[in-house]
Amino acid sequence: MTDRNTPVLVGAAQLVQRDAEPAEALGPLAMIEKMARAAAADAAAGHRALADADTIAVIEVAGWRAKNFPRLLAERIGAKPAREYVTGIGGETPLVVVNQIATEIASGVARVALIAGCNNLRTLRRAREAGVELKWEKGGDGEPTMIATRESGSSEMEMRYGLTAPAFVYPIFENALRARRGLDFEAHDARVGSLMSRFTEVASKNPYAWFPTARSAEEITSVSAMNRMVAFPYTKYMNAVIETDQAAAVLVMSAEAARAYGIPEHRWVHWSGGAHATERAWYPSQRPDFATCPALRAASESALTRAGLGIDDVDLIDFYSCFPVAVEMACEMLGVDEADPRGQTLTGGLPYGGGPASNYTLHAVAAAVEKLRAGAGRVALVTGNGWYLTKHSATVLSTSPPTSELAPAGAIDVSDAPPPVKIAEAATGTATVETYTVLYGRDGAPERGIVIGRTSDGARFIANTPGDRDALERFAAVENVGRPGAVSVRNGTNCFEPA
Repeated sequence: MTDRNTPVLVGAAQLVQRDAEPAEALGPLAMIEKMARAAAADAAAGHRALADADTIAVIEVAGWRAKNFPRLLAERIGAKPAREYVTGIGGETPLVVVNQIATEIASGVARVALIAGCNNLRTLRRAREAGVELKWEKGGDGEPTMIATRESGSSEMEMRYGLTAPAFVYPIFENALRARRGLDFEAHDARVGSLMSRFTEVASKNPYAWFPTARSAEEITSVSAMNRMVAFPYTKYMNAVIETDQAAAVLVMSAEAARAYGIPEHRWVHWSGGAHATERAWYPSQRPDFATCPALRAASESALTRAGLGIDDVDLIDFYSCFPVAVEMACEMLGVDEADPRGQTLTGGLPYGGGPASNYTLHAVAAAVEKLRAGAGRVALVTGNGWYLTKHSATVLSTSPPTSELAPAGAIDVSDAPPPVKIAEAATGTATVETYTVLYGRDGAPERGIVIGRTSDGARFIANTPGDRDALERFAAVENVGRPGAVSVRNGTNCFEPA
């Protein structure tokens, strides 16, 4: 690689749309066009840079899908890109795209690239409630290239027992990690509350945060009318907020192109390395160990190694933060103290900064660009996570150019990790809980207990607990990881009754 092909991020932009009525709200294409122009303006490169874009990538837009979104955007900004990319579902995808495009620039394949994404789920919901028809464009000629996958993150069996959404699945990892750490409920609440309170403090200073409000640890962990229990042990304030209207974009160029557009070098942020990896067990119930993530460690450490750095060389960190355990697991895998003064978010995180479907990490990259330019640090690490601690990505950014040839980004092989655990359809006999959660209704009442456990002969199973309220309240009141009981088949599904 020569100096002229060094990939640099030269423009970044973010948008938050709070109060627009559905009929007046910006739709996906209008949002992303606005971000494209704002990123070009941030780079001081003007319309010419957008028109010269040879690569356009658009992150999956939840709730809306055009035939070729990059082509629609290209027509709006006057570009004729040679490469058009779209992505599948997943919070890891923006970084996979950034890494791939940076690698293409480094190899001389690409010169000027625009990456953009948005989330419009708040407007979608409000429009449906009001009966407003949203006339969002769905065309675009040609077929874009797909990056990543749209494969479902849950198995049919998991969905049958209630593991149907992130809010219900992530607690199984949280409870397993809490038990592994030997924390009782009170100590765990204090630790998680303190961690997430620091996230709210960052959000309170972020003009693009959906909830720019600082909250105390007690406010985050205490159940109240405004902060109901969603799925034990997570209250509402610990959950990613997905119904937002937000957008972000970054403009990436070769150093040669950046010089040609007259972009001063002190505005450049260098891409230094990246990687992605997927857990061997795709479905969460099949994980060999609910308190570890080998692919998370592999992706992040590989990105840092490719940049010639270690975690101690990083000044700015943004760990994917859809739920507390995602942050805790990243800290665990990379040896970062949760109280590290560097912090673990640049935006406030998904529960407070906003969780715009698959596009969060593009906001994190934009925030990293802003902070690196402002002198808040020299090196930033941003990580992504798709589905249920399933797919992982990492990107390293720096204020300094590389001192050696850049290593291309790509998928990391984790085939040496333990294989997936087979799940028994029907389970009977004595059993022990490996992890669990309890789902709650909007009225605050427990509605469903979910257990993942092992029978006495070692078979892994998923089960529900007896569904009456008293039994569920008793179940949620005590530590259940490691608890013995009996599992049986009732009406075609497994039922676990604690001893």
